[in-house]
Amino acid sequence: MPDRVVYAGYLVRCPLGGYAWQVLHYLLGLRALGFDAYFWEDTRHVEEAFDPERGVMDLDYGYGCRFAARLFERFGLGDRWVFHDVRRDRFAGQGREAARSLLDEATVLINAGGVHRFDPEARRGKRTIYLDMDPAFTQLRLAAGDARLAELIGEHELHFTYGENIGRPDCPIPSRPFDWRPTRPPVILQEWPAAPPPSDAPFTTIGRWDSGGRDTSLDGELYTWRKRTEWQKVMALPGETGARFLLAMDVHDRGDRDALGAAGWDLVDPIPLSRDVDAYREFIRRSAGEFTTAKDVNVRLRSGWFSDRSACYLASGRPVVTQDTGFDRCLPTGEGLLAFRGLADAAAAVRAVLAEPARHTAAARRIAEEHFAAPRVLHDMLRAL
Repeated sequence: MPDRVVYAGYLVRCPLGGYAWQVLHYLLGLRALGFDAYFWEDTRHVEEAFDPERGVMDLDYGYGCRFAARLFERFGLGDRWVFHDVRRDRFAGQGREAARSLLDEATVLINAGGVHRFDPEARRGKRTIYLDMDPAFTQLRLAAGDARLAELIGEHELHFTYGENIGRPDCPIPSRPFDWRPTRPPVILQEWPAAPPPSDAPFTTIGRWDSGGRDTSLDGELYTWRKRTEWQKVMALPGETGARFLLAMDVHDRGDRDALGAAGWDLVDPIPLSRDVDAYREFIRRSAGEFTTAKDVNVRLRSGWFSDRSACYLASGRPVVTQDTGFDRCLPTGEGLLAFRGLADAAAAVRAVLAEPARHTAAARRIAEEHFAAPRVLHDMLRAL
């Protein structure tokens, strides 16, 4: 009987395409390696859920549970998930007894993103992995003395992070008291077949424009969790390159929307195309490539972070032009994946992709195959056990 692995993640409380693909890549990748993989989500640590149909955050999990049920059934995981509404003590996916047996029989528990906390009984007899998807932010909170976060992370045996440079001598992000091991977002390549982009395709990206409340400090210097400030540094890019750019981003501020429009950026609401995994994937595949920025904290501290969304672009054969976070120490750049630091080299990278699209398309897919294929990424993680 194969080892049973529980991946605890975030889906019912944020039923959107990006989160759905993130979960699927882990579960299907684990299954490809021969593991009996299950998804777990509960509300013990984080209760609020987003309902994209009503556009609200509240404690109604109905939409998310329906979304999850359809998704898991489609990908052959119909009986491989649990959602526990702790406040009401209700279960979806598997029932109460099956959920209890799942935790009893699991041999590996992967806790993704710190949105779950498991008591000692649930962790007993398992190899436990904490998966840090918010590098730099996590470590700076620990350095600032966040005792609750330190206690949560300390309950795990191994600690992995998307910040692949953390712990290296030239990365200023404090790594103690944990031994952070590098990992990166896995992708199921079969779900992202590469094909030439449409001839008139724009550069695109999907994400949040501005995220407040997560700024943090190190040695008296403020680091932000916001992309808005980074986008403002490349605002003139459409005029510099003559390329088309379409941002699926929630730009609510009227002044920001006007400034983007005046500079030549097109905007679209990200929620409709994120409510369905196929629409999310099609948006990526109908792109010439991705152009995007990174959060200030990862840029200035050079964490080595790389986006799971960008990995999907690469797998689809869509070149990625993205802000430099130091990932060039771990990933090949210059062809298919191009890093920029300022407006001038961002413009040069976009022009390079436009000049030789076939070369960059092939290189993008090759990078995904060699560095992001889910069985390879997850094998490297689990062999540490």
